[in-house]
Amino acid sequence: MTDDDFMAEALKLAATAAGLGEVPVGAVAVKDGQIIGRGYNRREIDKDPFSHAEFNAMREAAQAVGAWRLSGVTIYVTLEPCAMCAGALVQSRVTRLVFGAADPKAGAVGSLYNLAVDPRHNHRVEVTSGVMSEACSQALKIFFAGLRARGPKTE
Repeated sequence: MTDDDFMAEALKLAATAAGLGEVPVGAVAVKDGQIIGRGYNRREIDKDPFSHAEFNAMREAAQAVGAWRLSGVTIYVTLEPCAMCAGALVQSRVTRLVFGAADPKAGAVGSLYNLAVDPRHNHRVEVTSGVMSEACSQALKIFFAGLRARGPKTE
């Protein structure tokens, strides 16, 4: 499978998140050509600030390999990781990150910061950006346009 194939799987997970009212971000963890972890945003559902797509995919991948070190794992995610997720990629020793849409407001793998390749860290993550970026961006644009059309949330 190619980067596009794995990103297409991450996009399916992003659509699942959108269907649940979550920001549509999806991620898959791949090792030796096999998906070993899947995740999508679940912050609202889980009431958990850490329930980002990447975290969920990495958690499942760690269970699959039986270790917290994710050497040899590639994470595919539809949106550039935030600082928290970029830090988790480095700390878990992920080998490679592939992301779709850049995040100019919160991205920490090239947009605002570049935590994944910062030479001050003891580990650096190989990064490929812009894979299926138009489809990834479009999913977010459609979701947020829908939120704006519904108006302010009342609780």
